Amino acid sequence: MADYDVLTIGNAIVDIISRTDDAFLEREAIQKGGMTLIDTARAEHLYGAMGPAIETSGGSAGNTVAGLVSLGGTGAYFGKVANDQLGDIFKHDIRSLGVHFATTPLEGHPPTARSMILVTPDGERSMNTYLGACVELGPEDIDPAIVAAAKVTYFEGYLWDPPRAKQAIVEAAGIAHANGREVAMTLSDSFCVHRYRDEFLELMRSGTVDIVFANESEAIALYETETLEPALDLLAADVKRFAVVTRSEKGCIVIDGDKRIAVAATPVADVVDTTGAGDLFASGFLRGYTMGLDHEKSARLGVAAAGHIIGQVGPRPQTPLDRLPEIAALLAG
Repeated sequence: MADYDVLTIGNAIVDIISRTDDAFLEREAIQKGGMTLIDTARAEHLYGAMGPAIETSGGSAGNTVAGLVSLGGTGAYFGKVANDQLGDIFKHDIRSLGVHFATTPLEGHPPTARSMILVTPDGERSMNTYLGACVELGPEDIDPAIVAAAKVTYFEGYLWDPPRAKQAIVEAAGIAHANGREVAMTLSDSFCVHRYRDEFLELMRSGTVDIVFANESEAIALYETETLEPALDLLAADVKRFAVVTRSEKGCIVIDGDKRIAVAATPVADVVDTTGAGDLFASGFLRGYTMGLDHEKSARLGVAAAGHIIGQVGPRPQTPLDRLPEIAALLAG
């Protein structure tokens, strides 16, 4: 039996979350709804200009493994922080959840990564990310024993920004496949897809990646189509195992060969903050998948987890998800 349901690999980032309005985004020339990489000077400027904030460990893959353990799963995480105050915050937060995290911290410059996440009244989040120590994640940070012990190794597309992380991902995928495990990735956002479209397609077509998570705009960007349907057909042909495309309030579609499984979204009375919705969808789906549930039941867990997280501020569950009656019922099969 595997020691871990899921190993996630990602940019270890401390999230700094603040509420704002569209006028602030326009004034600061911030792309609404996307993730923009920024340098040290820009990070310092935005931190000084934004309002009161909540600081918590984050990063897409970190959020996913946090959600997974909140659903009763077992998880591990690879990601690079510096030996500094924010690095200590990240380590404490993720370990306190029960996630195995033992990546050696970086000594000296650059400091731990941070992302200024600006949430507008419509719940949309706009991320401005300083990668810092994240760019130092490399092959030496891949622990073969942890990869071999995980049913699924899952990484975020954002890792394609730091160059050495690419080598680490390819190495981890080779170890996973040599041990009969599977590799999953999330496309992260459409801006990321535009930057690395050819490389993402090669990861799928070469069999380096078995499972793909994307949202509607990312799938369309990947295949440069006008609508979703032709993108789904192309995705089905390229992915080794299966893919899942989320569609916000429309739910999701699982693509497995010529099968299309549509699952409706969980109704949410008050959308507070969409930060982490896709990350928590992956948590729920992967929890169901590694339990042996079918795609439909796994997708229902995904939409339930995502629906819960957008009703609160921040991407980490504030209540154990497996204690929520509607989610507990889904986990019970």
